Amino acid sequence: MTQPLNQVKEWEQRRDEANRYYQRGKFQESLDLATQNLHLAREIRDRAREGHTLNDIGLAHLSCWQPQRALEHFHQALSVAIEIGNVPAEGTALSNLGSTYSRLGRFSQALEYFDKALPIFRRSQDTQSEVSTLNDVALIYTRLGEPKRALLLQHQILRMRRLLGDFSGEATTLNGIGFAYNVLGKFEEALEFFQAALPIQRAVKNVLGEATTLNNIASIYSDLGKPKQALLLYYQVLLTRREINDRAGVATTLHNIGFTYSTLAQHRQAMKFYKQAIVIYQQLGDSLGEISTLLNMGTLYATTKRRKMARSCYQNAQDLAEQIEHQPLLEKVQQFIDSL
Repeated sequence: MTQPLNQVKEWEQRRDEANRYYQRGKFQESLDLATQNLHLAREIRDRAREGHTLNDIGLAHLSCWQPQRALEHFHQALSVAIEIGNVPAEGTALSNLGSTYSRLGRFSQALEYFDKALPIFRRSQDTQSEVSTLNDVALIYTRLGEPKRALLLQHQILRMRRLLGDFSGEATTLNGIGFAYNVLGKFEEALEFFQAALPIQRAVKNVLGEATTLNNIASIYSDLGKPKQALLLYYQVLLTRREINDRAGVATTLHNIGFTYSTLAQHRQAMKFYKQAIVIYQQLGDSLGEISTLLNMGTLYATTKRRKMARSCYQNAQDLAEQIEHQPLLEKVQQFIDSL
């Protein structure tokens, strides 16, 4: 009996260490430790710990922008949870599957998994997981062009997070509310919520969250017709995101810098940044980011009377939108093609 107890202790210590790496954004190190833990859990035939580890590995893959690998591990975690009747673990795996499908732009599939996870979290009174999942659902509503529906949910989430004393989560929700107002074209309201999120993120030392919020504030400056202010902030965000090796964030900021130069009619500069962004989006397998950049590149080519290049960009965007079965995006791409 002594050996398994020692091995269980080893598993717990390694998981704690992997979680610390994960919290600091060192996702590859976290993945390496979790992979060792999976072998150990299987060696001692501990199915519950095997399930937890599969989830840990999935999250690390997701953060390393390897969504297909993440899906494989979350599906395995779900199977283990169902097999051993671990209902809370089942909810976690379902929610993680939803987050991964959302990352891939497959929103209807994501919502299906979130809808299965939510009643489990409610029954087990896991309010933290329920709120986190509701936040993901609200973001999908915004991305599907239903920002008013998202706002109703986000304000409900904000009350729940304040009751929980979840300051970091509160900042995430304030950001989500700002995002929805931005989509509605209510830029001043959006700015208020983004600026309310910033001091919280600084207080809890959430560098990644702070960079996201500053990026959103820069986008508002751009929307309010202040492109030079936007650029100053974007370059600051780009430095931070490179320092913390947030490749997805780097791609987003490069794309946004490109778009801002485009509004300033600095076409060559804009194209330079779009091309840098698209390389990273392709490496990460981020189809949504790639489609958005292709559409903006196409618009730039159309503006400078290079219709053949514009059509090529739009066609590539259409192919990608078909692959991820994203109907609203397909309709949007078609409008761009028709405009030629």
